[in-house]
Amino acid sequence: MSPTDSTEKTTVRSPSGFWHEAWRRFRQRKLSLLALCYVLVLVVVAVFAPAIAGTKPVVCRYKGQLYFPALGYFHRGWENAIFQHDRFRKRYPKNLQEKDPESWAVWPLVYQDPYRRVRDDEWPGKQGNPRGAEGRPSASHWFGTDQQGIDVFAQMVHGTRIALLVGFVSMGIAATVGIVIGALSGFFGGWVDLVFSRLIELVLCIPALVLILALLAVVEHATIWHIMAVIGLTRWTGIARLTRAEFLKLKQMEFITAARAVGAGRIRIMFRHILRNALAPVLVPVSFGIASAILIESGLSFLGFGAPPPNPSWGTVLSTGRETIQQTWWLILFPGGAIFLTVLAYNLIGEGLQEATDPRLRQESI
Repeated sequence: MSPTDSTEKTTVRSPSGFWHEAWRRFRQRKLSLLALCYVLVLVVVAVFAPAIAGTKPVVCRYKGQLYFPALGYFHRGWENAIFQHDRFRKRYPKNLQEKDPESWAVWPLVYQDPYRRVRDDEWPGKQGNPRGAEGRPSASHWFGTDQQGIDVFAQMVHGTRIALLVGFVSMGIAATVGIVIGALSGFFGGWVDLVFSRLIELVLCIPALVLILALLAVVEHATIWHIMAVIGLTRWTGIARLTRAEFLKLKQMEFITAARAVGAGRIRIMFRHILRNALAPVLVPVSFGIASAILIESGLSFLGFGAPPPNPSWGTVLSTGRETIQQTWWLILFPGGAIFLTVLAYNLIGEGLQEATDPRLRQESI
């Protein structure tokens, strides 16, 4: 009997990429992962806000045609003009039945409007919204109503869109400006670095809140987009400094020397080789910056300088309850809690990203 050689089956694990390892380490931080899930829930609420709370049908059939009136909450022009021509006056339930008995509609989960008070019998068998101290939380109004009788839950749901837009848009602008300026400054050095460094120091001397207030005083019809732009154009300095430092370090590495040796151009080296390796540390200040932008917008809305009416905002709801805090405590509790949880979530995400992408912190945790 000839001897047989026993072979051991060994599985060779291919080395995983940087982002795969960063995601694996990020998932080990339960609080950061929970915060990320919370932000994703806010994104879903913001996208489907008209289907969650509103007085306009999500979809309806009227005079043989399908319409989506709830899109008017995103942009007034998206609400079909036929409803204005037929004088609905934003009262859809009765008008649909009276003007077209064969019509049908799919309504939001909660029949409440973020811009106005629901009146008596506007919805069949439903009483109008109470006002002031009588509008405490109940089964009909989960978060109560404000002094004008507008449902707070509806305002909170639709205000989520502004909270997320302020954070993502403003920090998207800040990240774009900061990465470009930091990359050019760190890669080229010399007089380019000198000019951009002085520009960064100049912008650091300009308080974002003061600049926004000055803009609102100059611009006749300031919108939330103006506020986002100002926040973004004043919050990029930290990102630029961090990007510059990463470029200064990485451009001296051996793989950059090898890229130059094979004839790679400056643009290819900057964006293909250096930027992709410098991007991970930049995500951390972006996450913290989103939280800071939400706080700035909420503070402006609380002071009456935020999103212009009728746009609902968490800070605006918070501001309406400051004069009657003892009688209308819910106007402070719910929007204040939403702002606190959202800012906390972004800070936890930033800490998780910092630990997952910083090699020094990874070595300490091993």
